[in-house]
Amino acid sequence: MGVFDIVARTAGRARYAAAQGLRSAWYGVQMSAARRRASGFDRPGEPAFRPSKGTPDLAALRRAYFELFLKDRLNVEAGLYPAPSDVRLKDLPKALRSARAFREDVEEVDRRRLERNGTEIRQQVMDGHNRYPAYYLQNFHYQSGGWFTEDSADLYDTQVEALFTGTADAMRRAVLAEISRELKGRDQRRVSLLDVACGNGRFLSQVMQVYPRLMASGLDLSPTYTDAARARLKPWKHVEILHEAAESMPIENAGLDMVVSIFLFHELPPRVRGQVISEVQRVLKPGGLFILADSAQFGDYPELDGLLEYFPHGFHEPYYKDYLSWNANSVCERAGLVPETRSLAFLTKISTFRRVL
Repeated sequence: MGVFDIVARTAGRARYAAAQGLRSAWYGVQMSAARRRASGFDRPGEPAFRPSKGTPDLAALRRAYFELFLKDRLNVEAGLYPAPSDVRLKDLPKALRSARAFREDVEEVDRRRLERNGTEIRQQVMDGHNRYPAYYLQNFHYQSGGWFTEDSADLYDTQVEALFTGTADAMRRAVLAEISRELKGRDQRRVSLLDVACGNGRFLSQVMQVYPRLMASGLDLSPTYTDAARARLKPWKHVEILHEAAESMPIENAGLDMVVSIFLFHELPPRVRGQVISEVQRVLKPGGLFILADSAQFGDYPELDGLLEYFPHGFHEPYYKDYLSWNANSVCERAGLVPETRSLAFLTKISTFRRVL
């Protein structure tokens, strides 16, 4: 490597560190303010929650945090994707509006937490109620509107980034790295990809920015999030967004080269997880790849097992406790998906599986 290359790499790393540091600080300040305005995880008069797995090791959490950004930058230098650019922070008025909306919603989220009311949305959703399974009609995270309002779809990106102190996009980019490895040497125009539970389309839009001719589609059960995804994916006219359930995909057998799922399975009942895995196997071509990215589980970071226990206590995550011990490998193998790789990106675990037959 020549002197020019070394200087360029050093400068790139410095820009990356400055941008990600600013980003983390921005969302970290918002989360700290939210905690000050909220009442805490415990309800008045109840014993304080004590995780059965012990007190989390915050030093281990910090190590995992910095390792995420190190891996992210190395992926950029390896050419797996371009250096990240967060347009939300460049658009200061929009960033400030989102921060204000997040702050204003804290009281409502805290009210539901104190009431332990995670099903408020069931009384609010009237039209099309029968279309949605009972497990879906909940205010996950105690968030206003559940998955059913335009405000929720608009605020989600800020909420998840604040929760993870500005690391959510970096964790998702670990999935983009797996997509890039799978596409190496292939014509993206001939590769089909489905983003299951695509939400408001943020990750899928990032994929399309790197692979604009990829034959991609998204699927989500939320009417407002799919509307937001269509608006976000509008620059790529060939991308289709389906308003459907993951456990009954309207896709032909063996029609896809890749299926991606990010932050879905911890919000599914155990029975439905198995149904979705079966659907993934059905729609993948033989040799196709399934990329499953979701929360870290017990044993991934033994020093942080206690931290994972806090999440379902402090937020409405009715299926998360069971998910922490869920064995995705065995469920996938029974469905005909063979495990290939596993990696950690801070508090996200990325597992890949191959359909063999």
